[in-house]
Amino acid sequence: GEPADASGETVTTRGSLQIPGAPAPDIYIAALGPQLLKLAGRRSSGTVTWMTGPTTLAEHVVPTLRGAAEGRPVRVVAALPVSVTDDVDGARAQAAKQFAMYGHLPSYRAMLDREGYAGPEDAAIIGDEAEVAERIRALGKVGVDEYVGVVFDASPETRARTRPLLRELDD
Repeated sequence: GEPADASGETVTTRGSLQIPGAPAPDIYIAALGPQLLKLAGRRSSGTVTWMTGPTTLAEHVVPTLRGAAEGRPVRVVAALPVSVTDDVDGARAQAAKQFAMYGHLPSYRAMLDREGYAGPEDAAIIGDEAEVAERIRALGKVGVDEYVGVVFDASPETRARTRPLLRELDD
Protein backbone atom coordinates (compact mmCIF):
# COMPACT_ATOMS: atom_id res chain seq x y z
CA GLY A 1 0.00 0.00 0.00
CA GLU A 2 2.98 2.34 0.14
CA PRO A 3 3.94 4.38 -2.92
CA ALA A 4 7.26 3.70 -4.61
CA ASP A 5 9.48 6.73 -5.04
CA ALA A 6 13.10 6.02 -5.88
CA SER A 7 15.57 7.83 -8.10
CA GLY A 8 18.68 6.00 -9.14
CA GLU A 9 21.50 6.25 -11.62
CA THR A 10 19.92 3.65 -13.92
CA VAL A 11 16.36 3.15 -12.69
CA THR A 12 13.79 5.61 -11.38
CA THR A 13 10.32 4.62 -10.23
CA ARG A 14 7.37 6.56 -8.87
CA GLY A 15 3.85 5.34 -8.29
CA SER A 16 1.67 3.00 -6.34
CA LEU A 17 -0.68 0.14 -6.99
CA GLN A 18 -3.71 -0.74 -4.94
CA ILE A 19 -5.64 -3.93 -5.66
CA PRO A 20 -8.39 -4.29 -3.06
CA GLY A 21 -8.92 -7.86 -1.93
CA ALA A 22 -5.84 -9.20 -3.75
CA PRO A 23 -3.99 -11.93 -1.86
CA ALA A 24 -0.47 -11.24 -0.65
CA PRO A 25 2.10 -12.43 -3.21
CA ASP A 26 4.14 -15.55 -2.56
CA ILE A 27 7.69 -14.81 -1.43
CA TYR A 28 10.50 -17.18 -2.36
CA ILE A 29 14.05 -17.15 -1.01
CA ALA A 30 16.85 -18.24 -3.31
CA ALA A 31 18.51 -20.69 -0.95
CA LEU A 32 21.09 -23.44 -1.35
CA GLY A 33 22.85 -23.74 2.01
CA PRO A 34 21.21 -25.39 5.00
CA GLN A 35 20.66 -22.24 7.06
CA LEU A 36 18.97 -20.29 4.26
CA LEU A 37 16.90 -23.35 3.31
CA LYS A 38 15.70 -23.59 6.92
CA LEU A 39 14.87 -19.88 6.95
CA ALA A 40 13.03 -20.25 3.63
CA GLY A 41 11.11 -23.21 5.03
CA ARG A 42 10.10 -21.32 8.15
CA ARG A 43 9.36 -17.90 6.68
CA SER A 44 8.60 -18.05 2.95
CA SER A 45 6.59 -19.79 0.26
CA GLY A 46 9.64 -21.82 -0.79
CA THR A 47 12.93 -21.65 -2.62
CA VAL A 48 14.26 -21.19 -6.13
CA THR A 49 17.49 -23.04 -6.92
CA TRP A 50 20.01 -22.71 -9.75
CA MET A 51 22.64 -25.21 -10.91
CA THR A 52 21.31 -27.82 -8.52
CA GLY A 53 20.85 -31.37 -9.78
CA PRO A 54 18.25 -34.01 -8.90
CA THR A 55 20.25 -35.90 -6.27
CA THR A 56 21.05 -32.71 -4.36
CA LEU A 57 17.46 -31.54 -4.66
CA ALA A 58 16.18 -34.88 -3.34
CA GLU A 59 18.72 -35.38 -0.55
CA HIS A 60 19.44 -31.81 0.57
CA VAL A 61 17.12 -29.05 -0.68
CA VAL A 62 13.70 -30.70 -0.46
CA PRO A 63 14.09 -32.36 2.97
CA THR A 64 15.81 -29.34 4.56
CA LEU A 65 13.23 -26.86 3.27
CA ARG A 66 10.18 -29.01 4.02
CA GLY A 67 11.54 -30.13 7.38
CA ALA A 68 11.85 -26.53 8.50
CA ALA A 69 8.34 -25.76 7.23
CA GLU A 70 6.93 -28.21 9.80
CA GLY A 71 4.02 -29.31 7.60
CA ARG A 72 3.28 -25.88 6.13
CA PRO A 73 3.18 -26.15 2.31
CA VAL A 74 6.31 -24.79 0.64
CA ARG A 75 7.39 -25.08 -2.97
CA VAL A 76 10.69 -25.98 -4.61
CA VAL A 77 11.44 -24.29 -7.92
CA ALA A 78 14.47 -25.64 -9.79
CA ALA A 79 16.06 -23.56 -12.54
CA LEU A 80 18.56 -25.20 -14.89
CA PRO A 81 19.97 -24.47 -18.33
CA VAL A 82 18.27 -26.47 -21.08
CA SER A 83 18.93 -27.20 -24.74
CA VAL A 84 17.08 -29.58 -27.08
CA THR A 85 19.69 -30.51 -29.64
CA ASP A 86 21.35 -33.33 -31.54
CA ASP A 87 24.74 -31.66 -30.98
CA VAL A 88 25.12 -32.61 -27.32
CA ASP A 89 28.89 -32.10 -27.27
CA GLY A 90 28.56 -28.63 -28.83
CA ALA A 91 25.85 -27.61 -26.35
CA ARG A 92 27.91 -28.94 -23.42
CA ALA A 93 30.91 -26.89 -24.60
CA GLN A 94 28.72 -23.82 -24.91
CA ALA A 95 27.24 -24.40 -21.41
CA ALA A 96 30.73 -24.87 -19.96
CA LYS A 97 31.80 -21.51 -21.38
CA GLN A 98 28.60 -19.55 -20.75
CA PHE A 99 28.10 -20.75 -17.16
CA ALA A 100 31.77 -21.14 -16.17
CA MET A 101 31.52 -18.66 -13.29
CA TYR A 102 29.11 -20.97 -11.42
CA GLY A 103 31.87 -23.54 -11.20
CA HIS A 104 33.88 -21.03 -9.15
CA LEU A 105 31.29 -19.34 -6.93
CA PRO A 106 31.39 -21.18 -3.59
CA SER A 107 27.64 -21.72 -3.09
CA TYR A 108 27.12 -23.07 -6.61
CA ARG A 109 30.36 -25.03 -6.57
CA ALA A 110 29.09 -26.74 -3.40
CA MET A 111 25.89 -27.78 -5.22
CA LEU A 112 27.85 -29.06 -8.22
CA ASP A 113 30.16 -31.00 -5.88
CA ARG A 114 27.22 -32.55 -3.99
CA GLU A 115 25.94 -33.78 -7.34
CA GLY A 116 29.34 -35.06 -8.44
CA TYR A 117 29.41 -32.65 -11.40
CA ALA A 118 32.73 -31.47 -12.78
CA GLY A 119 31.18 -28.21 -13.97
CA PRO A 120 27.99 -26.37 -14.86
CA GLU A 121 27.78 -28.18 -18.19
CA ASP A 122 26.95 -31.34 -16.24
CA ALA A 123 24.00 -29.61 -14.56
CA ALA A 124 22.58 -28.44 -17.90
CA ILE A 125 19.75 -30.51 -19.33
CA ILE A 126 20.90 -31.28 -22.87
CA GLY A 127 19.71 -33.84 -25.40
CA ASP A 128 16.92 -34.66 -27.81
CA GLU A 129 13.26 -34.06 -26.97
CA ALA A 130 12.77 -37.42 -25.25
CA GLU A 131 15.87 -37.14 -23.07
CA VAL A 132 15.20 -33.53 -22.04
CA ALA A 133 11.56 -34.31 -21.24
CA GLU A 134 12.58 -37.34 -19.16
CA ARG A 135 15.15 -35.35 -17.15
CA ILE A 136 12.70 -32.52 -16.49
CA ARG A 137 9.93 -34.92 -15.44
CA ALA A 138 12.41 -36.68 -13.13
CA LEU A 139 12.75 -33.42 -11.17
CA GLY A 140 9.10 -33.71 -10.14
CA LYS A 141 9.76 -37.20 -8.79
CA VAL A 142 12.34 -35.83 -6.34
CA GLY A 143 10.05 -33.14 -4.95
CA VAL A 144 10.46 -30.22 -7.36
CA ASP A 145 7.17 -28.39 -7.80
CA GLU A 146 8.15 -26.20 -10.72
CA TYR A 147 10.93 -26.17 -13.30
CA VAL A 148 12.34 -23.01 -14.89
CA GLY A 149 14.16 -23.78 -18.13
CA VAL A 150 16.85 -21.30 -19.05
CA VAL A 151 17.25 -21.75 -22.81
CA PHE A 152 20.91 -20.99 -23.43
CA ASP A 153 21.84 -22.27 -26.88
CA ALA A 154 22.65 -19.47 -29.33
CA SER A 155 21.37 -21.45 -32.32
CA PRO A 156 17.92 -20.30 -33.54
CA GLU A 157 17.19 -23.89 -34.60
CA THR A 158 17.93 -25.22 -31.12
CA ARG A 159 15.84 -22.52 -29.44
CA ALA A 160 13.05 -23.39 -31.91
CA ARG A 161 13.17 -27.00 -30.66
CA THR A 162 13.61 -26.21 -26.96
CA ARG A 163 10.87 -23.65 -26.34
CA PRO A 164 7.97 -25.73 -27.74
CA LEU A 165 9.02 -28.70 -25.62
CA LEU A 166 9.09 -26.53 -22.49
CA ARG A 167 5.60 -25.21 -23.34
CA GLU A 168 4.36 -28.77 -23.88
CA LEU A 169 5.77 -29.92 -20.53
CA ASP A 170 4.12 -26.93 -18.82
CA ASP A 171 0.63 -28.17 -19.76
